[in-house]
Amino acid sequence: MTTMDTTIEAENTAAVVEKPSNKNQGEMIGFLFALVAAVLWGLSIYTFGVPGLYIPALAAVPVVYIMLIIISRG
Repeated sequence: MTTMDTTIEAENTAAVVEKPSNKNQGEMIGFLFALVAAVLWGLSIYTFGVPGLYIPALAAVPVVYIMLIIISRG
């Protein structure tokens, strides 16, 4: 290999290397939202006992129902 071949190969290799993409950013935001919701629900159970367990779930029913309607409509 000559020096010219090595230089061209290095340039081609540098072109292939890409920066990390932000395509997983939406998934990470969703995961963090779910994690925060679970922690808050746990704190609610710790603070209020059994009502802290079922009242947030009961309050989430209309929200989940509306989300299912939105998802099904496309």
